[in-house]
Amino acid sequence: MTTTLITGANKGLGFETARRLSAAGHTVYIGSRDAERGRRAAEQLGVRAVQLDVTDDASVAAAARAIEAGGGLDVLINNAGIQEEIGADGVVAGAADVTADMMRRTFETNVFGTVRVLHAFLPLLQRSAAPVVVNVSSGLASLTRSATPGAPGYAYPGVAYPASKTAVNMITVRYATAFPNMRINAVEPGYTKTDLNRNMGLQTVEQGAEIIVRMAQVGPDGPTGGYFDAEGTVPW
Repeated sequence: MTTTLITGANKGLGFETARRLSAAGHTVYIGSRDAERGRRAAEQLGVRAVQLDVTDDASVAAAARAIEAGGGLDVLINNAGIQEEIGADGVVAGAADVTADMMRRTFETNVFGTVRVLHAFLPLLQRSAAPVVVNVSSGLASLTRSATPGAPGYAYPGVAYPASKTAVNMITVRYATAFPNMRINAVEPGYTKTDLNRNMGLQTVEQGAEIIVRMAQVGPDGPTGGYFDAEGTVPW
């Protein structure tokens, strides 16, 4: 039995990924900052819940102990993220308006949170016969696309969110190099309607979760250190 933890999974892409992987036979833990919301989501799906705030060392450590007590971990999906540069009115804070505080808050969840969770769960993953890590990135993280007129994401004005996800891509590459026995990849789920982007996306969570679910199920001979969307490899 494959045991999988998905951070930020009480709604949106994480919730749909949990549903799909549970249906595929995984023992799934929904990680949620709000314990009650996580419990309700897990109850709805028939999976397990664990309180997990990726910005809090004690919360992450407690979640690692709970999952270790439950039998260990094979797949880690770093899905929790924020996109604070989009206001309630849908307006994106561009380069003229981004502040150091906005960058700091974004990186605390999207970058430091990813590292915090990886660090805590690496000992469990190293005991697995086929460990897998999926880091949920974004097409906005692609430096190639961002610098190419007309390419997807070129016209996006925000700074904090793309920069944080570009950092996640580098983290993916470095961890994949450091742990060649693991399959560690970054994925671009596409512009999906979620609370993250004030539901302004163009596709459903079912469509967005496709690449996450696919890369969560790669075998020991699968790719590692890559950056993928539903169509294939995404340029760095």
